[in-house]
Amino acid sequence: MKFSASLSLCVLLPLLSQATAISVPNLNARQNDNQRNRGGNNNNNNNNNNAGNNNNNTGNNAGGNAGAGAGGDPQKSLTLDPKVIATGFANDGQDVPTAGQVASLTSTNNFINFCLTVGNLPITNGKQITTGSCNPAPIGAIPSVDKMPSSKFTNPKNGGTVAPDTAFTISMAIKNLQTGNFVNAQANYFSAPQQLSGGTIVGHSHVVVEQLTALDQTTPTDPKKFAFFKGLNAAAAGGVLTADVTNGLPAGAYRLCSINAAANHQPVIVPVAQHGSLDDCVYFTSGAAAGNNNNNGAAAGGNGNAGNNNNNNAGNAAGNNNAGNAAGNNNAGNANNGNAAASATTTAAATATPATGNTGAGGGRGGGRGGQGQGQGQGQGRGGGFGGRNRRWISRA
Repeated sequence: MKFSASLSLCVLLPLLSQATAISVPNLNARQNDNQRNRGGNNNNNNNNNNAGNNNNNTGNNAGGNAGAGAGGDPQKSLTLDPKVIATGFANDGQDVPTAGQVASLTSTNNFINFCLTVGNLPITNGKQITTGSCNPAPIGAIPSVDKMPSSKFTNPKNGGTVAPDTAFTISMAIKNLQTGNFVNAQANYFSAPQQLSGGTIVGHSHVVVEQLTALDQTTPTDPKKFAFFKGLNAAAAGGVLTADVTNGLPAGAYRLCSINAAANHQPVIVPVAQHGSLDDCVYFTSGAAAGNNNNNGAAAGGNGNAGNNNNNNAGNAAGNNNAGNAAGNNNAGNANNGNAAASATTTAAATATPATGNTGAGGGRGGGRGGQGQGQGQGQGRGGGFGGRNRRWISRA
């Protein structure tokens, strides 16, 4: 038995050694393969994880920037929030073309970089740049049609007269504007959108007086020239704004207009294209001589009855329709009828203001009804004892 066991052991040992020699290299190879596989998997996993993280970061960045309201201030974000994109801006309006209608500029990003298209102009940047600029601020909040501003001058009245070179106060009634909001015009001009408070535009008004050659001037004025300008930064008292013209105005004809504005000085914006004027204008004169330009030029600056009655009497005396015509014009007619005072006054008015009619600043018709004479003066006298009628100048917006 002992011999047999020893013999068996001797036989088995070489076999085991051979098996071990064969198995170890195979095991090492398998281990190396497994390590390579694990390395490949790790690389793939890392790459996948990195890619996923990058994607997540990209998404987070886009979401965070676009919707900064979630964790930041959207008013400080440099990225346009998709919620405020006006998709209608992409339409040029020519879906149904209309005669005379032009295509609109279009944008899919609210024109946020529009000023890059006019590179020759600087950014307005809150300044009043007289050579032109491009302003990137949006229009802002717009009121309802029931809150559109409106104003009306109460002094001077349309067709009124003020004393020359004498202080007077402009007054203007106003509604639907929260007045008294006036930002620094040197640093914040057009630098913020229009704002509302309780649905009403937050802003202020201005008044501007321009001198005219005559009340019936038809040529456009030069906006660079004005006789008086005032920004009204105080709130209205009882719905009325005022401005003191401390030095008065020289004798002449004038137009007075309002400029109703939002807080940052931009003209007020309303929700519809068709609406009444948001501002007011009146025409008035300074001094009696210029006043005759607006008050018919009847005899001696107010004695219209006397002048007209004289003309009418002359017409009646002549007893025919040629009485007024024989005079040739109102001045001649007055002189022929012994109305020297009326003639002198009308001539004075013509000297103060360039004439457009035979009596200086004509435009009306004067003549005695008794003789039906038709001069070309500006008075609209009626005979038969009726006094002269003042011609009213209509406010133009």
